[in-house]
Amino acid sequence: MDRISSMFEAHPRRSRVDTGRLPAFVLELADCEVTCTLCADACLSEPHVQMLAKCIALNLECADTCAATARTLSRFGFAEPSVTRLQVEACREACGACARECDRHQDMEHCQLCAEMCRRCEQACSRALESMLAGVS
Repeated sequence: MDRISSMFEAHPRRSRVDTGRLPAFVLELADCEVTCTLCADACLSEPHVQMLAKCIALNLECADTCAATARTLSRFGFAEPSVTRLQVEACREACGACARECDRHQDMEHCQLCAEMCRRCEQACSRALESMLAGVS
């Protein structure tokens, strides 16, 4: 995280998200992306994979949304604030939907771990949105 923190601090412009928290948020998004990708892969290895189609789809949707959000937050120099806010809102929604679906699969440890990660990321998105709405620069 030191390199990411240094890159954010070296940037000549300030982010609308609290820059003290931004590196940790970007890493949280990356963790969620990988966790959801791994969960989708694990679901594909389950014996009744057809019953997990919705879970796999939401895992992949969440992973892609987290990746896009991390990239969006890393390009704050000339970013349009409304687009950034909408991206974080979409990520929060994707994480919530994925967590709820994974929670349905109580007998699969990978889904439980994924649900936990998605809830953490959903909360991180909510905190980021609060700082955006408060006008933190």
